[in-house]
Amino acid sequence: MLYRLVYMSRNNITDDDKLQEEISDILDASQRNNRQAEVTGALMFNTGCFAQVLEGPHDKIQDTFERIQCDPRHSHVSVLAFDRIDARLFSDWDMAFVGQNAQRIEQFARFNEKSGFDAAVFDGDTVYQLLRMHLEEAERV
Repeated sequence: MLYRLVYMSRNNITDDDKLQEEISDILDASQRNNRQAEVTGALMFNTGCFAQVLEGPHDKIQDTFERIQCDPRHSHVSVLAFDRIDARLFSDWDMAFVGQNAQRIEQFARFNEKSGFDAAVFDGDTVYQLLRMHLEEAERV
């Protein structure tokens, strides 16, 4: 059985000089760990917060999410959705990343600003669709 977890968290990376290195470390570890755990997904990041979709077996997602919650680079971790799914959307991605493109960063920043980082304002489907849309655009380029 497959599940999809969508969460948001506040970014605790405060050293701007190390920001790219920290994000790169997160992606490298995610891709390596997720490949072994048969977890797929996508991560969106801006200077204020992370949003992520994880897909895979229930226990593997729980293990992955526990590591995220213990990571000091995240705080105010909020689950937006955790649902059983029939198929993975991000099946080709150990961990896709949305955030390099200035337009995507700006859109996500506006999304974050509108909420004042109130996770109750977000919903899992909105975050999921936003990540999906940006990855589909990237594949067309």
